[in-house]
Amino acid sequence: MKALQFRRNLPRYAAARIAGGFVPGRGASAGPLSLVDMDPPTAPGPDWVRVRPRLSGICGSDLATVDGRSARYFEPLVSFPFVPGHEVVGDLDDGTRVVLEPVLGCVSRNLHPTCRSCADGRLGNCEHTSFGDLEPGIQTGSCHDTGGGWATAFTAHRTQLHVVPDDLDDAAAVMVEPTACGVHAALAAHVPDDGVVVILGAGTLGQVTLAALRAHCAPRTIIATARYPEQRRMAGLLGADMVIAPDEVRRAVRRATGSRAIGATRISGPREGVVDRLTGGADVVVDCVGSSASLTDALAVVRPRGRIVLVGMPAEVTLELTPLWHREVELVGAYTYGTETLADGVQRRTFDMATDLVRDADLGRLVTATYPLSRYREALEHAAAAGRRGAVKIAFDLRDEKERNDL
Repeated sequence: MKALQFRRNLPRYAAARIAGGFVPGRGASAGPLSLVDMDPPTAPGPDWVRVRPRLSGICGSDLATVDGRSARYFEPLVSFPFVPGHEVVGDLDDGTRVVLEPVLGCVSRNLHPTCRSCADGRLGNCEHTSFGDLEPGIQTGSCHDTGGGWATAFTAHRTQLHVVPDDLDDAAAVMVEPTACGVHAALAAHVPDDGVVVILGAGTLGQVTLAALRAHCAPRTIIATARYPEQRRMAGLLGADMVIAPDEVRRAVRRATGSRAIGATRISGPREGVVDRLTGGADVVVDCVGSSASLTDALAVVRPRGRIVLVGMPAEVTLELTPLWHREVELVGAYTYGTETLADGVQRRTFDMATDLVRDADLGRLVTATYPLSRYREALEHAAAAGRRGAVKIAFDLRDEKERNDL
């Protein structure tokens, strides 16, 4: 079968940068990522089935891994070589169309009894991602034994698969996994009714989290930051009350919340009145970037005893934490999904909620361009520059019958 394989061919895979590797004419390999012919992965047990991808998305975490920006934290949580790709809609051998819930928890690892997190439905917090019947891997797309979505086939445990409703096309279905991350983040935000929420970043995670906040919370105002015109347009369509440039966020929150500036820096021109921090601020800040700059902005604009939800995958950051301490701010992570407990006590699987939201908010329109595996250099370049090029989600398209049948 055809696959994009990531091989640990340097002492530290996180340092295997291929930023300069996307050059036409250099062959099939770009640093640690290569287009290869390989045997399909062997099913680890009787509850595993083959999945043939139709569309497989390119996530920001995939890009961070490929160009060496992911943290060393992940090194013991992956197994090499692996095939990336965890945002997948594909076919089973009987023709059933499914989306993948990629987390490899206790059940898929054949561990009994399950850990506390898996027992509570919090699969993303599984305590056993390096144990059981599989090689290490927090999810499909980082585990040698399972394969991943950037291939013509991979294997999945039946509990990882969700049947796609007939009314969702492939573009909508491939958005279910990232949307599940957005739903989980929105619910983790604990937005007070009539509150003010800031979303930092308007890539895929920012857009789906915005849609989820509108669907499942009741804020008075949502302020979203976006760098590029298409990002700003889409954020407005998905429910942001204000869409601003990132460097305008402090002034915008000050006005929206009636806060005062502390340590204002007065300069002339369009940015007059830029402030260092505020007396009050937003009730919740959702950081969909995960950089030193975005976290600094979050701490500057969140109110005392407010909450910052970190959704964008960070690596190493440099951060002044005094405001976190002084203002007693909560900083929480929002990684994946599992089972959500709603305000009325009802429990629902995050993927079911995400499927509904993809349909209701027409999130399939976020899929901007698709590429065959053979053009993976172009696909990764496009995904890395998505915002600047007016795109949101880039995906690999494996629906070509010749390619799909090459197993």
